[in-house]
Amino acid sequence: MTADDTSPPSSAPSAQEEQAPLLELRDGLPCVVDTQDALAGLVDAFAAGSGPVAVDAERASGHRYSQRAYLVQLRRVGSGTALIDPLEFGVDVPNDSLRPLADVIGDAEWIIHAASQDLACLAQLGMVPRRLFDTELAGRLLNYPRVGLAVLVENLLGYRMRKEHSAVDWSKRPLPAAWLVYAALDVEMLIELRDVLASELEAAGKAEWARQEFAAWASMPTADPRREPWRRTSGVHRVRGRRGLAVVRAMWEARDAIAQQRDVSSTRILRDDAIVETAGALPTSRRAMAALDSFAGRGTQRYIRDFYAAVATARSLPERELPQVSPPLDGPPPPRTWAARDPAAAARLARCREAVSSLAQHHDLPQENLLSPDAVRRLAWSPPQPGTAEAVDAALRGYGARLWQREITSEALAAALSDD
Repeated sequence: MTADDTSPPSSAPSAQEEQAPLLELRDGLPCVVDTQDALAGLVDAFAAGSGPVAVDAERASGHRYSQRAYLVQLRRVGSGTALIDPLEFGVDVPNDSLRPLADVIGDAEWIIHAASQDLACLAQLGMVPRRLFDTELAGRLLNYPRVGLAVLVENLLGYRMRKEHSAVDWSKRPLPAAWLVYAALDVEMLIELRDVLASELEAAGKAEWARQEFAAWASMPTADPRREPWRRTSGVHRVRGRRGLAVVRAMWEARDAIAQQRDVSSTRILRDDAIVETAGALPTSRRAMAALDSFAGRGTQRYIRDFYAAVATARSLPERELPQVSPPLDGPPPPRTWAARDPAAAARLARCREAVSSLAQHHDLPQENLLSPDAVRRLAWSPPQPGTAEAVDAALRGYGARLWQREITSEALAAALSDD
């Protein structure tokens, strides 16, 4: 043992424990494209590039009512990085302001992280991919425990990413330079990340699964508006009685109208807990409503006249116009009620869930990515007749399951359904 070996251990991190280097822009910060001439030049630049295109968009969730894109970022080999201010090409959406750009990259694969979050706002600008690679979904299929962009970039590419501006108000103008750097970094290594994930999918035998998933998302139509969206008010389960639910509905709709008119996030107008408290108290005057704890803040008082009018309207509704306690069902009832309503269906659901869980573990997949919980519930509540694997496959296809999902699960689910 040498003298160095007998010295106290150092508190400095080892080479393996040192932080990964911070990701920086390789080409510097590009100018924001905000004129027709600049957009035309960008179209030419991306037409001259090669390979897939990294695409991202920044919205102002939590700040604005609109879910539109307030910044669009792209990167392509031979083209570099582009930042586009879509507000300069059309205040109202939808519009086709970026369709010329979408046309010149239409045959390329678009790389998007968490495409389900950005496809709708990109489509509002005329940008719709024909081919897609979703790096978040690829990470899920590879069963990574965490699939955020920063985590994947650090674990697979060895760089730390800035995340301090993830929740800022991207509708602000002018956008600070630090925010623009953050936005540009979101596409800086998407192409490299795609290549690593694609290789891992191939090695794991999951590349075809991913292709089917990506194709389904690229061709997915716009979702229909949610039925009775007011029922998603946080804490609505604590409201008792149809009259109370009518108050929730009326206040939610009043808040939504104000938020839409002002283009402000609805929770910045009034929090959900204020709606729920009001529905429980059923105040009979504006003064009584203003005295509620959740209306103590100055901001909540601004629209109290509108909200009390909504309460008064709900209080005066005839019984036939009150909402039902249970929402109208578009599918099976909540599973917690199955044991009492249909014990055989509850038993089928338990067997089906166990079968999917076992298969997911065998194929090293998150259970919800192997088969959606909604499809499992629908299958167990109304099993096909006859209960063959072919009939199960057809049912799952109707519920939107991909071919690879059906090939893995149909036989096992048929067995689970018939095990009575």
